[in-house]
Amino acid sequence: MILQNLDLSGNSFSSSIPDCLYGLHRLKSLEIHSSNLHGTISDALGNLTSLVELHLSNNQLEGTIPTSLGNLTSLFALYLSYNQLEGTIPTFLGNLRNSREIDLTILNLSINKFSGNPFESLGSLSKLSSLWIDGNNFQGVVKEDDLANLTSLTVFDASGNNFTLKVGPNWIPNFQLTFLDVTSWQIGPNFPSWIQSQNKLLYVGLSNTGILDSIPTWFWEAHSQLLYLNLSHNHIHGELVTTIKNPISIQTVDLSTNHLCGKLPYLSNDVYDLDLSTNSFSESMQDFLCNNQDKPMQLEFLNLASNNLSGEIPDCWINWPFLVKVNLQSNHFVGNIPPSMGSLADLQSLQIRNNTLSGIFPTSLKKTGQLISLDLGENNLSGCIPTWVGEKLSNMKILRLRSNSFSGHIPNEICQMSLLQVLDLAKNNFSGNIPSCFRNLSAMTLVNRSTHPGIYSQAPNDTQFSSVSGIVSVLLWLKGRGDEYGNILGLVTSIDLSSNKLLGKIPREITDLNGLNFLNLSHNQLIGPIPEGIGNMGSLQTIDFSRNQISGEIPPTISNLSFLSMLDVSYNHLKGKIPTGTQLQTFDASSFIGNNLCGPPLPINCSSNGKTHSYEGSHGHGVNWFFVSATIGFILGFWIVIAPLLICRSWRYAYFHFLDHVWFKLQSFRSGVFLPKLCKCSSTNG
Repeated sequence: MILQNLDLSGNSFSSSIPDCLYGLHRLKSLEIHSSNLHGTISDALGNLTSLVELHLSNNQLEGTIPTSLGNLTSLFALYLSYNQLEGTIPTFLGNLRNSREIDLTILNLSINKFSGNPFESLGSLSKLSSLWIDGNNFQGVVKEDDLANLTSLTVFDASGNNFTLKVGPNWIPNFQLTFLDVTSWQIGPNFPSWIQSQNKLLYVGLSNTGILDSIPTWFWEAHSQLLYLNLSHNHIHGELVTTIKNPISIQTVDLSTNHLCGKLPYLSNDVYDLDLSTNSFSESMQDFLCNNQDKPMQLEFLNLASNNLSGEIPDCWINWPFLVKVNLQSNHFVGNIPPSMGSLADLQSLQIRNNTLSGIFPTSLKKTGQLISLDLGENNLSGCIPTWVGEKLSNMKILRLRSNSFSGHIPNEICQMSLLQVLDLAKNNFSGNIPSCFRNLSAMTLVNRSTHPGIYSQAPNDTQFSSVSGIVSVLLWLKGRGDEYGNILGLVTSIDLSSNKLLGKIPREITDLNGLNFLNLSHNQLIGPIPEGIGNMGSLQTIDFSRNQISGEIPPTISNLSFLSMLDVSYNHLKGKIPTGTQLQTFDASSFIGNNLCGPPLPINCSSNGKTHSYEGSHGHGVNWFFVSATIGFILGFWIVIAPLLICRSWRYAYFHFLDHVWFKLQSFRSGVFLPKLCKCSSTNG
């Protein structure tokens, strides 16, 4: 029996392509993808002249494509994606055909380091049907002639390169595509009219292509069969003209980061994923949300963030039962969170921050037990956090209530959220003690979490081109600045209780959170010492205890925190020497001012017993109180003597008469006036 098909995929070779394979001259199919291959592709691979399919994707191969691959004249499918291959595309790939005149049909070079203009080598492959060259360093100008011979092309993904398409306004391609992705090409400023001829398209990716035009009306009519459309990150303007009878019916639509305006479009029941964020849509979302009463909408992901939508959030969410992610942040919504949001049983991510919402914590969310991320920050919400939040929302990973008017105690029930990774309650009016049960936040105790870098909301339904998961992102204030965290949010653990009215001591139990990265308790009324066990929190990257009434010395164990990149204990009642550590002396002196501390990085020396010769005042300036008191005493004594002399003339005459008398006595003593008495005594004895 002759071996013709060999599949060694999914192994861990940790070596180059095994030499023993190069003698299998009758081999027709060789698959070694996802096998941790590294090194270069050997010229000996050209000995396998019978190969029809070669699959080496998802390895760590490097170097260039060897010229010996030109010997594989029977090859019609070549997969080299997800490696580290570089150089230009060799011209022999354009000549790969066998005696039956069958060209290379499938070529996948995605996610490598190739450069140059590949169409100079591939433009003659008239039988090529699928071309994947996305995610490389290709560049250059692509003209009509470069694409003229690619008449069989149906799948074309060249996204993530630096190409410029220069074709005439009346150009009609010789191919009929079903899949088109030219993201990051320069195609604008006009909307590409040649797409009108591609009436079999199912997937269109035109993101970041420099379009400064409106979407022509013919586009929606000519491409009613589309399943995926991405026109994001352009400068597309105008309104989306849709009606109840002619709504958008594409399964996945991403028109984010453009200049679209007017009312929100009407949707059909076929849409699963809609992203209209960062545009200028205005008015109410009443028509958008409430005009679909016939049957439940299938939409799973809805992103309307960063628009100019206003009015109250409509109470029609019962018509959208499959939503798993809703983002309405950074609009102008007012009023309460509508009760019907509680009907979203599959809801996993809700972001409504940065609006003008009012009222208490929405009781309707008690029914959304699948929530993993809730962001109600930057609103005017008030009242307390109900105890059911910790009891009913046990799947929560992100809870952000920052910059509202919430008050009362932080409920102990929050500690039942064992999966919680980010707790942001900053800039509210919370009072009372910090719950000691924070030690039960299990996700913050894990030092080495084997988790995916991202946090995802999972949709129940799967479609051909839409993802079943959406990444959760949230604005976090870490390291002194606000940043949007998404791709690495799963690696972040943070507690921010700053700018409240919290009392009491920092609970020592909080030091059990060995996996906590960021801790901010600043701008409260905390007292007592910094817990001795803080040195055990080995994952801490930032600590902010500033603007409290914390006393005692800084625990020496804090120098054990090798990942610490920011520390602020300023304006407390701390005393003694700043512990010596690799990081501590590199922090700015402003991190320690407003205390009675000494030693580097402060310019204040410590005595042998660790006490300061001077301390930092409330404004951070060193003050020597001995000299201050001596100066005040001198000034008071001086004016006690001088003031009466200036006021009373008789005292002044008497004082100066006294000085003249003393001066006369001194002069008499120095000139020998006392000598006559001594002489008289001598003469008598004589």
